[in-house]
Amino acid sequence: MTDQEEQSLKAAKRKEKRAAEEIKQLARDQARRKVDLAREQAIEEDQKGRETKQAKKRAADEIKQLARDQSMRKDTLAREQAIEEDQKGRETKQAEKRAAEEIKQSARDQARRKDTLAREQAIEEDQEARKLNTKK
Repeated sequence: MTDQEEQSLKAAKRKEKRAAEEIKQLARDQARRKVDLAREQAIEEDQKGRETKQAKKRAADEIKQLARDQSMRKDTLAREQAIEEDQKGRETKQAEKRAAEEIKQSARDQARRKDTLAREQAIEEDQEARKLNTKK
C-alpha cells in the first residue's frame, strides 16, 4: 500500500472513530436529558404534592379558625346577655327598693301631717278652753 492509501485509510478510520464517538456522545447527552427531565418531573410532582398538602392544611386551619371565631362570638354574646340580665335584675331590685322607700316615706309624711294636725287641734282646743275660762 502506498503512503497515500495508508493516510486515506487512517483518515477513514479516524472519521469512523469520530463518528462512533459522536454517536456515543449523542447517546450520553440523550440519556442525560432523559435523566434531567425525569428529575424535573419528579421535583414538579413533589412540589404539586406539597402544595396540595399545604392547601388542605390551610383549608383545615381556616375551618378551625372559623369554629374558634364562632365559639368566641357565641361566648361573648352569652356573656353580654348575662351582664344585661344581671343589670336588669339590679335595676328591678333598685326600683322595688325605691318604691318601698317611697311608700315608707309617704307613710312617715302622712303620720307627721296627722301628728301636726292633732297638735294644732289640741293647741286650738286649749286656746278655746282658755278663752272660755277667762270669760267666766
